[in-house]
Amino acid sequence: MKKIASLFLVSVFAGAITLGAYKLFFEKESYKWVTAQEETPFVTTSNLDTSAKGAGINEVDFTSAAEKTVNSVVHVKNMTLSKSGPSSIAEFFYGYERKSTPQLGTGSGVIISPDGYIVTNNHVIANSSQLEVVLNNNKSYEAEVIGTDADSDIALLKIDAEDALPYLAFGDSDNAKIGEWVLAVGNPFNLTSTVTAGIVSAKARSLSPNGAQSFIQTDAAVNPGNSGGALVNTNGDLIGINTAITSQTGSYIGYAFAVPSNIAKKVVEDIMEFGNVQKGLLGISALNARSPLAIEKGIDELEGVYVEGVEEDSGADEAGLMQGDIIKKVDNVSIGKFSELTGYLSAKRPGDVVKVTLDRGGESLVRNVTLKKQNSVILPATSFKVKNLTKEDKKKFGVSKGVKIIDVPQGYSRYGLTNKVIIELDGEPIENIDDAKEQFGQISRYGRTSFTMINEDGEKEHMILQ
Repeated sequence: MKKIASLFLVSVFAGAITLGAYKLFFEKESYKWVTAQEETPFVTTSNLDTSAKGAGINEVDFTSAAEKTVNSVVHVKNMTLSKSGPSSIAEFFYGYERKSTPQLGTGSGVIISPDGYIVTNNHVIANSSQLEVVLNNNKSYEAEVIGTDADSDIALLKIDAEDALPYLAFGDSDNAKIGEWVLAVGNPFNLTSTVTAGIVSAKARSLSPNGAQSFIQTDAAVNPGNSGGALVNTNGDLIGINTAITSQTGSYIGYAFAVPSNIAKKVVEDIMEFGNVQKGLLGISALNARSPLAIEKGIDELEGVYVEGVEEDSGADEAGLMQGDIIKKVDNVSIGKFSELTGYLSAKRPGDVVKVTLDRGGESLVRNVTLKKQNSVILPATSFKVKNLTKEDKKKFGVSKGVKIIDVPQGYSRYGLTNKVIIELDGEPIENIDDAKEQFGQISRYGRTSFTMINEDGEKEHMILQ
């Protein structure tokens, strides 16, 4: 009996092992990897929610947004005339005409109105002698440059088409969410109407050390030729203008950057209404959180923007902002770093009032700041930084017009030019920073140029550039 019982137990145990082995080897769960297949009157803003909330890759249909976008994205061809360097000393000194070689550059653009206004990157059309725009239906048009803004790298073009054109509406880039699906549409390597998919990887990303830029970062594949093309959400709303990649090879390696649509839209509207971009400035200088000085001050892990300086007569100055304040919010937008601050303010104009929430020694304060026009510029040809004169400056120097030098490149530092007022260039009076920027931009590399300054003792001084 014991022997029979033992045999029964052995049989049950063996059967269990056999069944387990069958489950392990023949009914093993199967897994599959799933991969994506790859108002000025004419500015239209979408009323749709600009975020595809909670949608997984199997739930998102890219086809509608792609079809809508490819017909609104154009191929921009830029013909430039490149002059080779002087072949003789005589040509260098006397400026003899050099041989011009035509060069063709290509990029992308986005139609933003049915009557042919197109937004693209400034670097796509820079130095053009002729611009051609090719639509997705292969129709070709000559394009006119309406205006440009080098700081945001945005340019506005116009073509005259016979019929109403397909176009994209601006979405609200502030509503774009990290992780949201987006499409990049453009003409990389002259391959027209190319669509790639990815997600928003980061917002308010700056590629400059001072944090002055504010890009949308994506992992949608972008290559040379995509510049000026569309970054759209799954609704087909324009949330960015593809602008840059970071790469050691010159081709896409996983990072792409777009100018947010709110900034691009504001630049376009300014160009149409004013002829140039109206920049509303807070009037502060900020301390880079990663700088040695920030580490020394113990604010290298700061959440917010540390006010290192306040510009005289600026909106921040008039509102009572002080060195050492930490900006935590502007209006209802949380500010964690300088690029978030500049990104938000880039969509504002002089005269706009923003509510600034700041931390001052542990106390939370709110100040209403009126944004003002840019008060300083870098002059072409010399790279002098100059600013408009204050009432105190005019009284001190005994002048009613001119610009004050506040910084110079190292090569000019030995001449003691800072805090002097430039009043004339080649005998022509200079009224303000806009006038100075225009006049210095016309200096010839082959000519001799002189400008007149007033020093702090009220004496005139002359400097010759050659």
